[in-house]
Amino acid sequence: MPSLRAFAISLSNSAQLADDLVQDTLLKAWTHAEKFTEGTNIRAWLFTILRNTYYSIYRRRGREEDAIDLADFKLALARLPEEQREVIIMVGASGFSYEEAAEICGVAIGTIKSRLNRARVKLAELLGMIDEDGLPSPSSTKSESPSLSVSPK
Repeated sequence: MPSLRAFAISLSNSAQLADDLVQDTLLKAWTHAEKFTEGTNIRAWLFTILRNTYYSIYRRRGREEDAIDLADFKLALARLPEEQREVIIMVGASGFSYEEAAEICGVAIGTIKSRLNRARVKLAELLGMIDEDGLPSPSSTKSESPSLSVSPK
């Protein structure tokens, strides 16, 4: 068991999570003992269960964080002025070209481009990716932040 715990700590970087992983691993091994093939390496079987359990938890947490990010994005999108929100949805989400969006809105292509740019900047501010001066926010990093690039087809 000490080697299982050491492996769990190396995966999770958390003693508490490692203890939970070891406990879950042993419980799964006990409840599925009939799946173990006698004569094979029980240690490798336990390590595999632990590894798979960790990655299942990791994937689940990733989906939860993505959902939170999506909720934050929806709130930020709702706070945009209507003209900017309309353009970012048309060009970014619906895939309209600048020309098509301009025709639908009854404005010049340059107006669509400037509204889209303002919408991107405002969204980045609202999501904490940049400060009010347009500089990268110290609390965000590229690896944490979703991309706000919106390109027409």
